[in-house]
Amino acid sequence: MKDISKDAEYKQLVENIGSAYQSAKTRIVSAVNTEMLHAYWQIGKYIIEFEQGGKIKAEYGKRLLEKLSKDLRLRYGKGFSRSNLNYMRLLYDKYPAYEKLSDRLSWSHYYELLKVEDDLAREFYEKQAIIENWTIRELRRQKKTGLFHRLAVGKDKEKILELSKQGQIIESENDFLKDPHVFEFLNFPENYQYNENDIEKAVINNLQQFLLELGKGFAFVGRQQRITLNNRHYFIDLVFYHVKLKCYVLIDLKIGEVEHEHIGQMKLYLGYYMKEVNEETDNEPIGLILSEEKDDIMVEYAMLNDKSKLVVSKYQLYLPDIEQLKNKVKEIIEK
Repeated sequence: MKDISKDAEYKQLVENIGSAYQSAKTRIVSAVNTEMLHAYWQIGKYIIEFEQGGKIKAEYGKRLLEKLSKDLRLRYGKGFSRSNLNYMRLLYDKYPAYEKLSDRLSWSHYYELLKVEDDLAREFYEKQAIIENWTIRELRRQKKTGLFHRLAVGKDKEKILELSKQGQIIESENDFLKDPHVFEFLNFPENYQYNENDIEKAVINNLQQFLLELGKGFAFVGRQQRITLNNRHYFIDLVFYHVKLKCYVLIDLKIGEVEHEHIGQMKLYLGYYMKEVNEETDNEPIGLILSEEKDDIMVEYAMLNDKSKLVVSKYQLYLPDIEQLKNKVKEIIEK
């Protein structure tokens, strides 16, 4: 008797059934998330309308959530802690028009977003979570490392406002600029005597988090990619391909301060890829030098009138001083 499991049409049948089942599960989860988000928004609306209706005196306002939490948990069980009710109230307060909420984000996403007090930063994280399809864990990390403020430093007021409204979409080499890139996920202990090879290996072992830090659209090509010129071998630390920009992205990791010869070396790599590796459909490659320190004036002079797509950016292995970054952005906005 013929083994039907080896039949191509049967295999396709299994695939079709599995695809339909998984799609249904996804739609169910999405529908549940949408309905729960709407319910929590309504609860927040009821609480605020009750408060604004003068039903309670202002000095008793704090007690309202405590009383509500106790009564609702007795009647409906878990889910109505004072903290949850407070964030439901905040949800309506920050999003009085329900249509402004995205059906692509869950209540857990908005719970995290509502912890961000700055409206500009919250709008950015909301847009970016949608663009990048962030999980809750990814959203928490980007908040913790101050992504909005790292991207906003160095931009003028209009660019910061645009960033908060639209999120960050990588459209050119300048969109790789962050001040600094944060690689805390590499988990190097403080005072550890690491070298460039250690960082490179750690990046490969944590490639998903590294790509999240770089931004959307990167495909990993390889590490220590060798090129040969004039009978000499050169090795590029990391090579990626950016799907949207349709170009190779060459990355060199440097311990300490970036030097002008590092910039010259990256220009050599870019020239080689442009002439020897690029296909007709590929755009000009982008070079990204990541260093612990950089002298902005030296970098400016080393790249004066240069046409190559090269970015020099700092990285650090530990969390940045978020308050300092916030203050820098605040200064720009106020000016």
